[in-house]
Amino acid sequence: MNSLHGKVALVTGGSRGIGAATALRLARDGADVALSYQQDKGQAERVAGGIEELGRRAWTVRADMAEATDVTAMVDGAVAELGRLDILVNNAGLGVLGPVEELPLADVDRVFAVNVRGAYLAAQAAARHLADGGRLIHIGSCVTQRVPFPGASLYAASKSALTGLSKALARELAARGTTSNVVHPGPIDTDMNPADGPDAAAQRGFTALGRHGQPDEIAATVAHLAGDGGRYVTGASIAVDGGHAA
Repeated sequence: MNSLHGKVALVTGGSRGIGAATALRLARDGADVALSYQQDKGQAERVAGGIEELGRRAWTVRADMAEATDVTAMVDGAVAELGRLDILVNNAGLGVLGPVEELPLADVDRVFAVNVRGAYLAAQAAARHLADGGRLIHIGSCVTQRVPFPGASLYAASKSALTGLSKALARELAARGTTSNVVHPGPIDTDMNPADGPDAAAQRGFTALGRHGQPDEIAATVAHLAGDGGRYVTGASIAVDGGHAA
């Protein structure tokens, strides 16, 4: 298991699902963890409590990733509260599905503001603080590599942008030993996409393994990239999708 003792991580959208599992896994590996949430303060505090039960420090902050001032304050606050920043996990995201000819401009702007601009601004703010050997890890989506159903144009476009951002950051920050990678989850069993939901059977059918993944399975890959074992991986797009792209 990777050792992250002495490291500080910030997980955006860390109050539930993949974000919560990632925050807890990084803490289990030894990191102190800051996590952002947008709506459910109670759930964020429960995750923070789990981090503290593991003997690590935790800090929660409300942040709307579409608001530039929130994003900057989130990163700066994490550094002020926990003393440094070594790992940023750009997990917060927004999914809006629908026919391309029908989606209103407000939805387009909001999805790109959260999924692309928010991730960019978080990475920009983090780059000012990251210690040498830092880690940027962005949570993409399996639909960037294969879109097996209609109505996902907006979401796929926004998540695909993370690949270009991550590759550019990998080049730009390499001299400092900082890595940047994208993890593309497949269908994951969360409250936003439950394994017993109305579209779950179809989603399972798109994967080679024929099942939903678990948030911990994404968190394990993030933890590997965040730790010493990930020091020579950068600019990569890693599918943890049960064979969705196979």
